[in-house]
Amino acid sequence: MNWAFLQGLLSGVNQYSTAFGRVWLSIVFLFRIMVFVVAAEKVWGDEQKDFKCNTAQPGCHNVCYDHFFPVSHVRLWALQLIFVTCPSFLVVMHVAYREDREKKHREKYGENCRRIYLNTGKKRGGLWWTYVLTLLFKIGVDVTFVYLLYHIYEGYDFPSLIKCKEVPCPNTVDCFISRPTEKKIFTLFMVVTSLVCVLLSIFEIVYLVGKRLHECVTGDFHSNRMTNTLSKGNVFKSSVNHPPLLQKRIC
Repeated sequence: MNWAFLQGLLSGVNQYSTAFGRVWLSIVFLFRIMVFVVAAEKVWGDEQKDFKCNTAQPGCHNVCYDHFFPVSHVRLWALQLIFVTCPSFLVVMHVAYREDREKKHREKYGENCRRIYLNTGKKRGGLWWTYVLTLLFKIGVDVTFVYLLYHIYEGYDFPSLIKCKEVPCPNTVDCFISRPTEKKIFTLFMVVTSLVCVLLSIFEIVYLVGKRLHECVTGDFHSNRMTNTLSKGNVFKSSVNHPPLLQKRIC
């Protein structure tokens, strides 16, 4: 995985994010990607090598390991981080599309022409929907992987002793996981940070929707106020142009 590319991608989308989005990026960088790269891969580096079973039956060790660890935690988290961060690229692409469209518009009609977008990075119109949909996708990805982790491994616990009776094991054998406590701590840490990111994304959606509704309501209020003001101005002008009618109305 090219982490330098991923860092540049997330840094680029940071300027188009809200305050919640910037906190989300910080958590993803510091508490998920950095922990994954620095510690998680080393913790699970001896996962299969030090998985021991008290039998010499050929194939029993591999079958028991595959039964309890059908998917590596490290690969599952790597896939999760890819799916949860790549949607941010859509926001960058959408802004780049707006900038390119604005540039071609100025080249065609001149620099003094009316602009298509006052601010290409402002979350309005299609960009607002793109941003909200990426947040929904991130929430779905994190929730899905947290559930898969719980479903595949039947919880987030790592017992020191595992009973295995898979074929071709001759009977129920005892198998032992290396460093189970350390693996449990890192697993809980990754699950908690994923849930925190889900909450931040939900707060960001609520903030964006609430802000948009407030702008719509405020815009309608100002529009109605301007309409009423113009109507009163027209009545005043009509009264000035027809003073007898005004005098009669006052009397």
